[in-house]
Amino acid sequence: MLPAVKESKEFIESKLAGFKPDVAIIVGSGLSGIAASLTNPVTISYADIPNFPKLSVPGHAGQLLFGECAGKKTMVLCGRKHLYEGSSVAEVVYPVHIVDALGVKVLIVTNAAGGINPQFNPGDLMLIEDHINHLGVNPLVGGCNGDGGIRFLDMTQAYSTRLREKLEKAAEEQQIPIRRGVYAATLGPSYETPAEVKAFAWQGADAVGMSTVPEVILARHHNIEVLGISCITNLAAGISNKKLSHEEVLEVGKNAAGKIIKLLEKFLAAL
Repeated sequence: MLPAVKESKEFIESKLAGFKPDVAIIVGSGLSGIAASLTNPVTISYADIPNFPKLSVPGHAGQLLFGECAGKKTMVLCGRKHLYEGSSVAEVVYPVHIVDALGVKVLIVTNAAGGINPQFNPGDLMLIEDHINHLGVNPLVGGCNGDGGIRFLDMTQAYSTRLREKLEKAAEEQQIPIRRGVYAATLGPSYETPAEVKAFAWQGADAVGMSTVPEVILARHHNIEVLGISCITNLAAGISNKKLSHEEVLEVGKNAAGKIIKLLEKFLAAL
């Protein structure tokens, strides 16, 4: 274990009185309401954790929460670093090293995304089936700090078929419509141009955002099973005539949080 990760892990464990999470959830812009589903949560500020990245984007609370959700011992990471903040990819994925160090084997990543697929509407949920990396970086470059994991990592099953099937069943039982599609990740922070959105659609992308992919790559490097959910908070540039804003992303994400909570509770209960 890397010395910095070991120090972070030991600090977190000192606050948990033996609590060991089975599942971790990373929540995206405006989606921190998911943490409300935890019973008797223990809250740790990112700012207090040695070596943990500090956040600067509105809508990202910067807190770790530990508690039970639908009978599963759960860790919720409220907020994430983004490359567009001037962060290194090592900072962006650092929390995933902590997830692995704590022994978690299932990671749920959520994000806010712009809808490219013309059938999508703001407020829809999209089950991520695959991704396209337009970030220009990969957390495994350089051997991932010599941690001994696989460098030439197979990404055929980046998003677990087993977990996707369980989520689709949970959505059906809760009568929550869910889309399926491919997520494209771009650097940002400017939104994509209409021409870029057309190009992404041609490549097979159904939604576009500015996060998630580095976390998923590192999670698979650590042999953590991944489930991904995008909240379609707006239509991507050129799909509608409406101008894009981060305020809209936060508002739609906040409104969709209840639906995501209901879905994840059913999913975790069956996991």
